Amino acid sequence: MTLAAALMVSVAHAPAWAQQEPVRIGVLTDMSGQFSHEAGEGSVAAVSMAVEDFGGEVLGRKIEVLVSDHQNKPELAVSTAQEWYESRGVNLIANLINSGIALAVAGVAAEHDGIAIVNGSGSSKLTGEGCTPHSIHYAYDTYSLAVGTARELANQGHKNWFFLTADYAFGHALEADASAIVTKLGGALEGSIRYPIETTDHSSFMLQAMASPADVVAIAGSGTTFINAVKSAGEFGLGDSGKTLAGLLVWLTDTHSLGLEAAQGMILTNAFYWDRDDETRAFSARFAERIGRPPHMGDAGDYSSTLHYLKAVEAAGSTDADAVMAKMRETPVDDFFAKGGVIREDGRMVHDMYVYQVKSPDESTGEWDVYKLVNVIPGEEAFRPLSESACPLVKK
Repeated sequence: MTLAAALMVSVAHAPAWAQQEPVRIGVLTDMSGQFSHEAGEGSVAAVSMAVEDFGGEVLGRKIEVLVSDHQNKPELAVSTAQEWYESRGVNLIANLINSGIALAVAGVAAEHDGIAIVNGSGSSKLTGEGCTPHSIHYAYDTYSLAVGTARELANQGHKNWFFLTADYAFGHALEADASAIVTKLGGALEGSIRYPIETTDHSSFMLQAMASPADVVAIAGSGTTFINAVKSAGEFGLGDSGKTLAGLLVWLTDTHSLGLEAAQGMILTNAFYWDRDDETRAFSARFAERIGRPPHMGDAGDYSSTLHYLKAVEAAGSTDADAVMAKMRETPVDDFFAKGGVIREDGRMVHDMYVYQVKSPDESTGEWDVYKLVNVIPGEEAFRPLSESACPLVKK
């Protein structure tokens, strides 16, 4: 037999997926910067676990996971997304931490018949004026974070707010959504300061916050900027001044980095906690074996949404974005992350949210035992109603 004939026989008997382009999922995230603890390695692990649990192939095609560090540079994220969709055959881009980047890449997905699922970023603009037919905002958003935390603090009698806001898309959206909720609850807005996200010295900002008549100082930021601001609040004695510190986005990894001594008593809203029930504990144990810590809501959302996507591809019998999006919308999300979750026409995945309080050191029984449940917010109350949506895809 000639070499050419042998190769023809080999190809003829190869698995079906070996003769086709793989289904490719790109994880576009922050692998090295200030948001890497909220995404990065965890998001890659979560997406990879979902692919493995699905069986590694779909429609007879192998599933590949690509990874790229966007370095928090929108122009780099956009060029990577364009290359992935146009030249690398990527079908889905996942994670997308950093709201400015998520908004930009959602637009690229819409232009290239691709899908973008956001778990890392929170700006509610993603399902407002920035919505697209091919993007999904999955784990949380600024509206749901504000609803949970502002309501709980209002119930405790804390209604006058001052904002320390990180000066980028996510921080602006978080302040805007929280301000609207505070006002609706009869509270007062006593002022705000916007600071560069690279800021490490919050002393001047903190002094202005402490001089305000507000009883709540809310930090509208994420990642290293949030951690530095909380530490600064402790150093300046904010808690002793009678003011309450509110973290409007607090990741599990943030609480762990701060330590319970510094973070105890803080009220926060979250989409997922590893110790919520038997299902969350089972997934979290597997995840922790992989990277050495429990998952937070971004990790859990990346896993859940990737699995939901792959099930939709299988049900649609195609990777065509419109067909897959239709299947994702018509099929409820029912797993350890969410029960009866629904993807609306604006791309918002609606599910329950949870209000937690950070435990004191005496209450904790282990390194990652940090939250106690305060309240459950039903999905229909947690997220912005469609009647108030600015998404052009929503029929009113």
